Amino acid sequence: MSDKTPPSPGTGITVIGIGADGWPGLPGRLREAVMAAKTVLGGRRHLALLPDRPGQRREVWPSPLRERLPDLLASLDDAPVVALASGDPLVSGIGATLIDLLGPDAVRIEPAVSSVALARARMGWPAERCTVVTLVGRDPRRLLRHLDPGHRVLVLSSDARTPAAAAALLAGAGYGTTLMTVLGDLGSDAESRLAATADRWLSDPPGTVPALNVLALELLGPPGHGLVPGLPDDAFESDGQLTRRDLRASALARLAPAPGQHLWDVGAGAGSVGIEWMRTHPACTATAVEADAERAERIVRNAGRLGVPGLTVVTGRAPAVLAGLRAPDAVFVGGGATRPGVLDACLGALRRGGRIAVHGVTVETERLLADAHRSHGGELTRIAVETAAPLGGFTGWTPARTVTQWSLTKPA
Repeated sequence: MSDKTPPSPGTGITVIGIGADGWPGLPGRLREAVMAAKTVLGGRRHLALLPDRPGQRREVWPSPLRERLPDLLASLDDAPVVALASGDPLVSGIGATLIDLLGPDAVRIEPAVSSVALARARMGWPAERCTVVTLVGRDPRRLLRHLDPGHRVLVLSSDARTPAAAAALLAGAGYGTTLMTVLGDLGSDAESRLAATADRWLSDPPGTVPALNVLALELLGPPGHGLVPGLPDDAFESDGQLTRRDLRASALARLAPAPGQHLWDVGAGAGSVGIEWMRTHPACTATAVEADAERAERIVRNAGRLGVPGLTVVTGRAPAVLAGLRAPDAVFVGGGATRPGVLDACLGALRRGGRIAVHGVTVETERLLADAHRSHGGELTRIAVETAAPLGGFTGWTPARTVTQWSLTKPA
């Protein structure tokens, strides 16, 4: 990392969105801004669109972007800088990244019509009746979180391979009859449209997919899991170390997932609490902490299959492994609470206003949670769940182990 600092807010970076019609489609004032800039940043494709301008510095975005972008920004002098992007720079674009790094006062956005708006127009889909999922530089399994029959999804493709990858995922999840429409080069003279079911896409693709495309999905398949916590237990691969459905829903109600917040799932088992936390909103993140390596691998598989492949899995034993992890907004302790230092480490790391929920099934853990309730307050609950099961020729109630749950919101 460079010891230089990025441009100050007074320097200013103007991010200009370019449509599929390229340089000629830009308004005159934006073409003038590009040509007058001392430095222009952008992808190779965008920079190749520009007329020659002697003495102008032109820099391709570095890779990996997040890691190397601060050094590039730090190398810029105080002259105004222009950055080029596709369509609307705030729709899965560089605009959001620059704002994160420099702050909103240092970044001016000049959007073109986004590919999302063009795709909705071509499909006739109102904004409130479809979901947008970006797979640009992201794991395609993120699509699996949104499976539900009758749902419409617009997928921002990473490249020409994205439709085939989506088709394979859909077919594997029982959504092979989903209609896939690939909208290519939206807004340009070369605009194209290809349509086929996911099954057909795998066996007989309808044509060549352009690199710039948006994928429109009209989902058909079995009922989905929904986004409310409390997935069926059989949705998770497990060796028995699983926070069961009713207990999981109770814990998540107290953990209260919110967009952009981060969860620690300590003693994660099958990873169910962290996975369901992330499924509530695409901006929710989580770290699953699991001491057993085989279970940690299982968590990774569960997360990918349920559409949240971004779940971070850390293999190690708390509390030592917790040091250095991203500070949590919420913590769930599903196992190992009696291990010395675990509860104190979790409470100490928790942000102000954060929430913690701890489950215990043993007398020793119950005693620990009663002491925590006495010292810190919060809510102490015992949860007993019984399920109906055959009993001879009749039906009887089968009780599960009673769970003690302690939950707390840390004072703000």
